[in-house]
Amino acid sequence: MSSGNAIPLDRPLVGRVLDRLEIPQGAEPTEESLRKLYASWCQHVPFDNVRKMIHVSSSNNIPLPGSTAGDYFQAWLDHGTGGTCWAGAGALHALLSMMGFEADRALGTMLVAPVLPPNHASVRVRLGERHFLLDTSILHHEPLPLEEDEETRIDHPAWGVACSKRGDRWHIQWRPLHKPDRFECRFEGFGIHGDDYLGRYEQTRGWSPFNYQVCARRNRGDEVIGLAFGHFITLKSDGSVESIHVDDHERRRILLDEFGLSREIVSHLPTDRPTPPPPGSRTEAAGST
Repeated sequence: MSSGNAIPLDRPLVGRVLDRLEIPQGAEPTEESLRKLYASWCQHVPFDNVRKMIHVSSSNNIPLPGSTAGDYFQAWLDHGTGGTCWAGAGALHALLSMMGFEADRALGTMLVAPVLPPNHASVRVRLGERHFLLDTSILHHEPLPLEEDEETRIDHPAWGVACSKRGDRWHIQWRPLHKPDRFECRFEGFGIHGDDYLGRYEQTRGWSPFNYQVCARRNRGDEVIGLAFGHFITLKSDGSVESIHVDDHERRRILLDEFGLSREIVSHLPTDRPTPPPPGSRTEAAGST
C-alpha cells in the first residue's frame, strides 16, 4: 500500500509542539530522539474524546476534530486535548515525518468482538532495518519493536505490552482502562493512505463508542490515569488497579486538574449518555422487536 504523504505542518507550529514536548528543534531522527519524543507524548498528549463529543453533540457537519494534524496540535496547545485514534495517529505521523523519520500509518482492529472490520489507527517508524510501533491510544511509553520471529515486550506494571506475529499479522496484548487483565489488538497493514484514515474517521460520526461518554487516558509518572464508563481509573506502578465511580461534576474536575484541559473546552462538554448498540447489530435488532 502507498503510505500517502502527510499534509505538511507549519514549521512555527512544529516548533511550538516540540518545545511543549521538551524536544530540541532540529533533533536528528535517531532511535534516542524517537524514544524521548514518544515518552514525552505519552506523558503530555492524552488519548481523549472530549472535542469529538462536543462536535457530535452539536450536529456540526464540518470535518471532525483532529482531521488535520494542524487542527489537532493547535487544540492541544490551546486546550490540552488530544483525540481518538484516527486523529492522534494522523497527527503523530505528520510530526514524525516533519522531523525526518521514515513513518507510515498503521491500520488495526481492537478485537472487542470475533468478527470486526478494522477500527484502530497507529504509527510505525522504520530505523535502519528495524520497525517500531508508536501508538497514541495504548500509550506504551517506549517504541515497540516489531520482530518477525520473536515476541517483543515493554515490561512495565502499568502500561506494559507484549507483541508477537501470528501468521502475517502482529498482535499486541495491552491494558485498557476498563479491562486491565489484557486485551488484544491485531494489526492488519501498514502504509495506509491519509485519505483512508480520514474516510474511516468520518465513518465514526454516526456511531462510535467514543461519541457518548467521556474516555480519556494518559501516563502520569509511573502510572496510567483515565476516565472510562463513568469511573476514574488508575493503573498503578505496582500493577494494581484503582477504580472510583465519578459523577459529571467530578469528571469535569478530573479533566481540569488531572489532565490539564482548559476550562473553556470542558465547559462545552456535554454530559455522558448511554451508548446505544451499533447500527445493524444483533443487540440493536433485539431491542427493536
